[in-house]
Amino acid sequence: MSDSDGKKTLGLRGGARPGNVKQSFSHGRTKNVVVETKRKRVVVPKPGGQKPTGPGAGPIGDPKKRPAGITDAEMERRLKAVQAAKAREVEEAAAREAEEKARAEERERRRAEIEAKEREEREREESLKAKAEEDARRKAEAEAAAAAPAPEPAAAREPAPAATPRKTTDRDRDDSKKRSKGGDSRRAGKLTVNQALAGGEGGRQRSMAQMKRKQERARQKAMGGQVEREKIVRNVNLPPAIVVSELANRMAEKTGAVVKALMQNGMMVTQNETIDADTAELIIEEFGHKVVRVSDSDVEDVIKEIVDKPEDLQGRPPVITIMGHVDHGKTSLLDAIRNAKVVAGEAGGITQHIGAYQVTTDNGAVLSFLDTPGHAAFTSMRSRGAQVTDIVVLVVAADDAVMPQTIEAIAHAKAAKVPMIVAINKIDKPAANPDKVRTDLLQHEVIVEKMSGDVQDVEVSAATGQGLDELLEAIALQSEILELKANPNRAAVGAVIEAQLDVGRGPVATVLVQNGTLRQGDIFVVGEQYGKVRALINDQGERVKEAGPSVPVEVLGINGTPEAGDVLNVTETEAQAREIAEYRANAAKDKRAAAGAATTLEQLMANAKANEDVSELPILVKADVQGSAEAIVQAMEKIGNDEVRVRVLHSGVGAITETDVGLAEASGAPIMGFNVRANASARNTANQKGVEIRYYSVIYDLVDDVKAAASGLLSAEIKENFIGYANIKEVFKVTGVGKVAGCLVTEGVARRSAGVRLLRDNVVIHEGTLKTLKRFKDEVPEVQSGQECGMAFENYDDIRPDDVIEIFEREEVTRTLA
Repeated sequence: MSDSDGKKTLGLRGGARPGNVKQSFSHGRTKNVVVETKRKRVVVPKPGGQKPTGPGAGPIGDPKKRPAGITDAEMERRLKAVQAAKAREVEEAAAREAEEKARAEERERRRAEIEAKEREEREREESLKAKAEEDARRKAEAEAAAAAPAPEPAAAREPAPAATPRKTTDRDRDDSKKRSKGGDSRRAGKLTVNQALAGGEGGRQRSMAQMKRKQERARQKAMGGQVEREKIVRNVNLPPAIVVSELANRMAEKTGAVVKALMQNGMMVTQNETIDADTAELIIEEFGHKVVRVSDSDVEDVIKEIVDKPEDLQGRPPVITIMGHVDHGKTSLLDAIRNAKVVAGEAGGITQHIGAYQVTTDNGAVLSFLDTPGHAAFTSMRSRGAQVTDIVVLVVAADDAVMPQTIEAIAHAKAAKVPMIVAINKIDKPAANPDKVRTDLLQHEVIVEKMSGDVQDVEVSAATGQGLDELLEAIALQSEILELKANPNRAAVGAVIEAQLDVGRGPVATVLVQNGTLRQGDIFVVGEQYGKVRALINDQGERVKEAGPSVPVEVLGINGTPEAGDVLNVTETEAQAREIAEYRANAAKDKRAAAGAATTLEQLMANAKANEDVSELPILVKADVQGSAEAIVQAMEKIGNDEVRVRVLHSGVGAITETDVGLAEASGAPIMGFNVRANASARNTANQKGVEIRYYSVIYDLVDDVKAAASGLLSAEIKENFIGYANIKEVFKVTGVGKVAGCLVTEGVARRSAGVRLLRDNVVIHEGTLKTLKRFKDEVPEVQSGQECGMAFENYDDIRPDDVIEIFEREEVTRTLA
């Protein structure tokens, strides 16, 4: 490039243009050019109007004309850099020009494609319209010809007009080529970029039914008839309350039309508001649909009881429940039958869980046993055992006879209306007296066969095995009389015997299948929980694929821990199970809220007053299984009186977590862990916040500790002990002291620390304490009967001769809960 003086300028690094040349100035004899690039300012020496003729010409060949401090190599490097920058500038300009040209071509090509597709679409629509008009015309002519009495010959000979020829497009030719070659149907349903941009075939197409309806409307319009849509009457399920938009969806009507109808009826509502069933019924009838009233509880209709046909029933094993008083040998008896050692694993030697086992006898009979706890805290667990059982085996110790829990077990068995077999255990003990057991049972209307009754009784010994065969024979005989049957080929129904939260397996429920067959993969609902059977484990710890009637199994795959005693029902779909579980959870929540709410102002004030008068001991309970937690909560409810009560803030199954510690810290409550422990983070949090965690393995210890803690909330009872009387003989006035009574102790003893009452004519005038008690001039702690002394009352001077002073002591008596 050349400047205005005809002198050459230098190319710049990074594509700089000649406009970047700022100025030229002389440095000695050599003129310099100042060039500003994007990165730095460069001063390039320029020869004084002379062209360099070679590598040695110019400032490089002539050191005298070169700026000071620049060597030949540096000058050479600068010239090369400038030349390379100029070359890059030329290349980039060419690339930009090519890119602009390519973009213009692409835009032109896309515009041509879009125009071609629009042209094809218009031609296709015109063809369809012409065809529809032709069909309508032909049909009208045919109907007119059929209605005419006699067609004219000329009209008959007149040829039908030819259909409008369809213009062959490039696309039709391409399609014919594809069909002739066999076609490529693999890309028929794929959407290309061009189709998406054009909105043609890649867009939403009309269905065949829609096209037929459109043609029918066009035909009717061409014939002069009125086009009317057929009204579709729907059965609309109507719950007690429904949202306006949901009502419109169920009627398949526009939401705006439904809102308009409501406004015409005087209800100014929006689509998101809820209306009652009566109003919705009026709107449904106004739109011409039918109303089907439903309720939220209708979701449980899918699990209604199914009546099995007699030919489908098959024999099933009996379910036997072992019941009785604590330490009468129930579990030991079952161990002897199972040849196991279950009792060795129970804390304190007592059963605290319901165990479900299946036993096969020597003669091949299969028996399902339920072992229930015997002590008072597990009343509800024994009740559940009686509800699912077929036969109750009442275990009574021969050396202990009938006890309170034995009587309770008899009541449960009678309430469940199941036959009973009395097993008189510990017959090998020296103090055994089976006849006393039979006699005591008469008081509770249990008459055994030896007493001319209908209840079987067997004398057994779990330690020696005596009478076990006779007991199994009696059970088999009773089961034959009952003729127990069930249908294994149907959806399973079972009862939850026990439930727990296992750390590795999650919620686990011990289920006794009562009817049908429970299989792996079944979807079920149990109480307020639902799930899918992930695994089935029998009483031996083995995985099984299915469990039939009267088979106890552990079920894995529940979304939460169910309540012991809940019924398990298998459903067809997971949506049904989830809907039923949500309905039950909401119903239980509403029930709890209604039970704890005060409906009137008087009830609210009464509850507030009751809470002020009663001291509460809040606690948190975590247990290993659901049955134990329930039993502990029931035992806690029985502790207390009108002044003190125990309130269980939360009870659950599983290990103690940080959430439990946080709740306990906020409520100032201790945490009672029954056969569970706190994890590491929960222990650290409890230590930091000062929350007490107590661990128990025997329920007796837990109940006793809580009872003792609740007893500490009772106010101490104040008891008064009268220790003496004194008569006032004379009253003296002492300077600095006031009135002092000269007294004679007539009974007991007078003490300085005791309380006193002043009696005048046997009426209490004053009650207080002594300011001084003197014997002669000395202050003494006490004065015995028959001696004289001087007494002065604290802050009281109205004393007279012949008044009587009653001396007494107060004693605090610690109260305990029974």
